[in-house]
Amino acid sequence: MPHQLLNNLLNFIREHFLFDPSQKILLAVSGGVDSMVMASLFKEAGLLAGIAHCNFQLREEESVRDENFVRNLAEKLEMPFHETRFDTEAYATSNKVSIQIAARELRYQWLEEIRSTNGYAYIATAHHLQDSVETALMNFVKGTGIAGLHGILPKTDKIIRPLLFAEKDTLLAWAARRQLTFVEDSSNATDKYTRNFFRHHVIPMMQESMPAAVKNMAASIEKMKEAEILYQEALGRHKKSLLTQQGENWLIPVLKLQKSVPLQTIAWEIFREFGCTSNQLPQVLNLLESESGRYVETSTHRVIRNRAWLMITPVQADESPVVAISEEQSHVHFGGGQLQFRTIEKQHAGSIPQSADVAWLDASQVVFPLILRKWKQGDYFYPLGMRKKKKLSRFFIDQKLSIPQKEQVWVLESQKRILWIVGMRIDDRAKVLPSTSEIISIQLQK
Repeated sequence: MPHQLLNNLLNFIREHFLFDPSQKILLAVSGGVDSMVMASLFKEAGLLAGIAHCNFQLREEESVRDENFVRNLAEKLEMPFHETRFDTEAYATSNKVSIQIAARELRYQWLEEIRSTNGYAYIATAHHLQDSVETALMNFVKGTGIAGLHGILPKTDKIIRPLLFAEKDTLLAWAARRQLTFVEDSSNATDKYTRNFFRHHVIPMMQESMPAAVKNMAASIEKMKEAEILYQEALGRHKKSLLTQQGENWLIPVLKLQKSVPLQTIAWEIFREFGCTSNQLPQVLNLLESESGRYVETSTHRVIRNRAWLMITPVQADESPVVAISEEQSHVHFGGGQLQFRTIEKQHAGSIPQSADVAWLDASQVVFPLILRKWKQGDYFYPLGMRKKKKLSRFFIDQKLSIPQKEQVWVLESQKRILWIVGMRIDDRAKVLPSTSEIISIQLQK
């Protein structure tokens, strides 16, 4: 008669649509009790599976012991065996990450490689109920919001966790009943890592005052999963109502966001996707009351108050490219598009084009090579029709340019004198006059 744990496993796989019994599963087995029980259960259930083991070479003889132990298990269960060794410390150093992150990245990259090249449908890890509770509790303490409180999910992409329903004691009881031997990772006994601190101190203390603490928290986690579905649905509606995309930029109407309830949560969920931290959120919300032009810069974006809107725009890398243009060039490609140059005899020219994307300049005022560059503070020119010079920063205010638009402005200069604010206005000193004999025509294609 099948053991209750085996029935529970099969029910859990069915209820959560983890996989079809005809599919082959790659079991990640460390040699610890959880993964050993998982492999044993899959064998007894008659499910198709192979075993994969990673040696991170962090614990010398212990690592080799675990590797041999898991290889022997694979032989005993008559399952295909896949193994690898990593230089985890070298990877951590070269990628500037902790040993724990290095081990995780190496493990999952390799497991996915084995899965995809050997016909396995999914990778199974042996996370159990207490692992999920520990994760939710750690996330609660870190303040990750509702998404962190669902604990570990039964299925994410190609990774499944078929033992999430089981308590640790149940797995230990199965191992004893089946006389399964397993190895203990010595690092699990230390409090060096945060999870172990929760495992060895926080949860046992909670269980002292409430023995059913883990079960109760697991029930709360299930409720959180369902609450999160409703939360995401409502959030989706708010985002659709508030966010409008314009090319690379996003716009949010200030008044509409101010009236959104609950404001803090909606704002956090929107702006965190644009690199905003929880510490920056109050600064972003202050923009709702500020004057136009104020902004908050996150790690990836800038949130700008622009009249009745908040504009979210990517932070441009400060490339500050400079393009030198010789007299022979007829086409020039640059960050703002393409410029096309040609020389026209004045007598054959016709009337001056009205488009801002075309500049006609008096050839006698143009000395090559020309310099094409982004504008900078302190730049000035004589706007067409004016006898007085004007700073570009002032000109942009008159033109009602937003900060992202200003960042995209290029200028064309000759002998350190601006001839054209590309796509906007030429300099009065370079305009075509009745005395002009030759015209340089420049056309912008964005």
